[in-house]
Amino acid sequence: MSLRREVFGFIAVIQSVLFLTHYLLYETWAFSPAGSETPGTFWIKLVLGFLSVSFVAASLLAFRYTNATVRAFYRAAAVWIGLVSFLFLAAIFSWMIFGVARLAGLGMNFHRTVELLFGAALMIGLYGVFNASWTRITRTTVRLANLPAAWRGRRAALISDLHLGHVRNGSFLRRMVAKILKEEPDAIFIAGDLYDGTAIDARRAAEPLSELVAPHGVYFVAGNHEQFRDDSKYLHAIAAAGVRVLSNEKVEVDGLQIVGVPYRNAKQDRGFASVLHAIRLDRDRASILLTHAPDHPEIAEAAGVSLQLSGHTHLGQFVPWSWMARRIYRQFVYGLSRIGKMQVFTSSGAGTWGPPLRVGSNPEIVMLEFE
Repeated sequence: MSLRREVFGFIAVIQSVLFLTHYLLYETWAFSPAGSETPGTFWIKLVLGFLSVSFVAASLLAFRYTNATVRAFYRAAAVWIGLVSFLFLAAIFSWMIFGVARLAGLGMNFHRTVELLFGAALMIGLYGVFNASWTRITRTTVRLANLPAAWRGRRAALISDLHLGHVRNGSFLRRMVAKILKEEPDAIFIAGDLYDGTAIDARRAAEPLSELVAPHGVYFVAGNHEQFRDDSKYLHAIAAAGVRVLSNEKVEVDGLQIVGVPYRNAKQDRGFASVLHAIRLDRDRASILLTHAPDHPEIAEAAGVSLQLSGHTHLGQFVPWSWMARRIYRQFVYGLSRIGKMQVFTSSGAGTWGPPLRVGSNPEIVMLEFE
């Protein structure tokens, strides 16, 4: 009962924020310093009222149903909620400009300013939709101490956060598989959140993974979206497609230690440290840790890991969330960084969560070359 109450409370908070945001958009658009009424305010109220509840409604439907109507509704609502972020900032800037102009005794056409800023916000948002569908190949070289001679010059692909669900599905995964295979990697790492956690035929969506092969293996570790509830249906589907699912374990390939710790076991620092201790890494040989989020790199470094591969952050996808992601994850929010003797590579991910927009971050597949 308490869990249900918490869920309802969370939904109520989110919906209240969305109501207030849409109310601000309406007041900004309809405001006139001269007191004249903006044409069409009734229809604007009606449309914004519907749009304010669309994303929560679509999300609730998406967790229970998977059909063409729900998918279309969810995609439209998700795009809109992304555009709202930019419109909200445009509204704030409109009022700031208006306030400064009033204090300076300058005349200004408030509604024209709003039109220009809202137009710019929509253009940026639409660019974000396009950018989110353009997956890049990011290349980087990693030098690891005690790397087995057999691994020098080998390349591995890292992909994460595809979020298969109502926005992206098996056809998207099929395109990602084709991109990866074109690179001919020696090994492939999937760092969690293959699924979005919404209603989906998990086995059918994972079928393209059966085409994903590499000489030294394809490895997956569960992310938070697989582990919202019971993750067994997702893990079984991935394993059935021929991918090695790593769960608190180590495999050795030509002398390289490859470790996988799922999100649930890596989230809490004590539990994470306990799992890594039980795995018993050989500190005199190079190791790669595959774990979804860069939450506790200091724990992995203390355990003797050479290289941690993660995703999860999405680099915030777009402002203002990118600011928050950088504040939370600091230097580990994206790219190759170092803590002590360990290196961390955090990918921005290939897909999106929620709004299918990216501004200031790019969807990617990472190609790592070992030296």
